[in-house]
Amino acid sequence: MNVRRSAAALASVGVLAAAAPALAASPSPSSSTVLPSGLYGDSDPKYDGVWRQSLALLAQRTVSVTPAAKAVDWLTGQQCANGAFAAFRAEPARACDAKVMTDTNSTAAAVQALAALGGHEDATGKAVTWLKSVQNEDGGWAYAPGGASDANSTAVVIGALAAAGERPAEVAKGGRSPYDALLKLALPCTGEGAGAFAYQPDKKGALTANADATAAAVVGALGAGLDAKTGKPDQASGKESGKESGTGCVDSDPLTPEQAAANGAGYLAKAVAEDGHLTSALAGAPEQPDYGNTADAVVALAAQGGAQRAAKPLAWLEKNAAAWAKQSGPAGYAQLIFAAHAAGADPRDFGGTDLVRALNATGPAPQTAEATKAADASGTKDDGGSGTSLWWMVGSGLAAGAGIGFLISSRRKQQQL
Repeated sequence: MNVRRSAAALASVGVLAAAAPALAASPSPSSSTVLPSGLYGDSDPKYDGVWRQSLALLAQRTVSVTPAAKAVDWLTGQQCANGAFAAFRAEPARACDAKVMTDTNSTAAAVQALAALGGHEDATGKAVTWLKSVQNEDGGWAYAPGGASDANSTAVVIGALAAAGERPAEVAKGGRSPYDALLKLALPCTGEGAGAFAYQPDKKGALTANADATAAAVVGALGAGLDAKTGKPDQASGKESGKESGTGCVDSDPLTPEQAAANGAGYLAKAVAEDGHLTSALAGAPEQPDYGNTADAVVALAAQGGAQRAAKPLAWLEKNAAAWAKQSGPAGYAQLIFAAHAAGADPRDFGGTDLVRALNATGPAPQTAEATKAADASGTKDDGGSGTSLWWMVGSGLAAGAGIGFLISSRRKQQQL
């Protein structure tokens, strides 16, 4: 899905460790930064506040946890009047102006979270209207309005449209849909990176395989979101209508989103076949296991081809990702919860780690089952003004958590696989 998958700057997309050495320190808040009480994570939210909050709330919903009302209120309070979200607004009471840098990834992640929680149709409707207004002529989206479409941003917006009840294929600009934009970034079944997706074309228009973009695009091409569900084995491979290259990749004319997703999943499966994980590196730094993108790859593989296809990278994460998630904070825990959810693992016993309890501990304690039952019995809805209309049984933890950093340029800097 990280974010997810990301997610363009996305986000899981988007976690600092997804592009940097695995256990790089997260930025700490400056002495002048006062973290809101409803925010998840204790690192500086400047670049990822809305993203990590959205992933945290969506992950809680995925495992039937009812988030704290003030956590939901914090997220809805970040929205601008035009429906867009920025990465973080330190003074949400102030109206958004030209200096507020809104983006598609934060907005799309917030839509997915609020749609999953329910009762926020006004907020999600305004956000979707804004996303449609900044759609590019090729049918896709850039991280920042006005930029060239990229796979990660287009994929996370597709997930938002689907979550909000839209039909992504019908959300067109210039006669082109989001799927048209993704397919333009799909590599053919011949040559290096066969079947993968590129983040964007380079200056000469050439496509280079990018594992992060591929994980996001596979989920997007399937019309799913960050919390994608397990797909059927060998789902929609398209072999019956195309020409197989001999590597499992299938070229067809025209290429369908489902076939492109199958090709992308095949690329990811090969990328994790030897070690069970993806790798990343910064210039001058040695290769490192890429925990965040491996989690996103698990979601993509499971969503496209079933849980068994994601078994090896899932097992690697269960064995190795606990320390990374602890340092990365809420978005890291959320990415692992999405991976467990998609691949049929238990997020409450993920290699011995209770991801749900750990995530809950990074922010305000979720609503308790007892409080929910009491509110239902009295006929009231104690949602603290958040507008949340559905409540689920929950488990909560009360420890302090660590935050994550958000690296806007991660997809451009990370190693091409």
